[in-house]
Amino acid sequence: MLALTCVIAINAESVSLMTAKSWSVADANGKVLHSNNAGELRSIASISKLMTVMIVLDAQQDLDDYFKPYTRRELIQLALIKSDNVAAQTLCNNYPGGRNHCVNAMNQKAKDLGMPETKFIEPTGLSVMNISTAAELVKLVSASANYPEIVEASHTAQGKIKTKTSWQIFNNTNPMVNKYNFIVSKTGYIRASGGCIVMMLDTAQGRRIIVLLGSQSTHTRIPEAEMIAKLF
Repeated sequence: MLALTCVIAINAESVSLMTAKSWSVADANGKVLHSNNAGELRSIASISKLMTVMIVLDAQQDLDDYFKPYTRRELIQLALIKSDNVAAQTLCNNYPGGRNHCVNAMNQKAKDLGMPETKFIEPTGLSVMNISTAAELVKLVSASANYPEIVEASHTAQGKIKTKTSWQIFNNTNPMVNKYNFIVSKTGYIRASGGCIVMMLDTAQGRRIIVLLGSQSTHTRIPEAEMIAKLF
């Protein structure tokens, strides 16, 4: 009993040192195990790109369509692995009906997933008005795991795209990719959102979905997310 009390105290002390404004950790079925301010609406930055890619894949467009200098498949890789804003814009601009239909589809998908507080006004996350909560983003991560292209990008530490003259090489914005078995992973940052990360990964405790929003910086979001993964 004393040992258990000590472990709980250590966990509580570790969590109290986090800079993240809100976070949530859930099991593989999406059942929330622990959270803090999980219902707080916050800007979500490039976490938005998960939704952008999902609705593009839902539209069943040809992934080999070419938009100089990349295919749609390569744009998806760039948007998810490198978090490239131009890639996300291009995907959305070439969605059936164009950009407005793309953004409307993103918002409709959020409603369909049971995310009533989540709103998108553009595909990249650069706008402070792309908002959600840690609780609702658990549902986004769960849904993302059903897309093979997202899963593949999420555990790719380094992307490679062949151009006419050379290979373009780009690193995953989540440096933990080499350390864990990731099913879904996406980072985000703008000044209004702070450091953000969502992920589904296998841990010593089992498969976990972790959402972390409003960390102090891009440098603090990773160790804080890793701490949650180890604690819960």
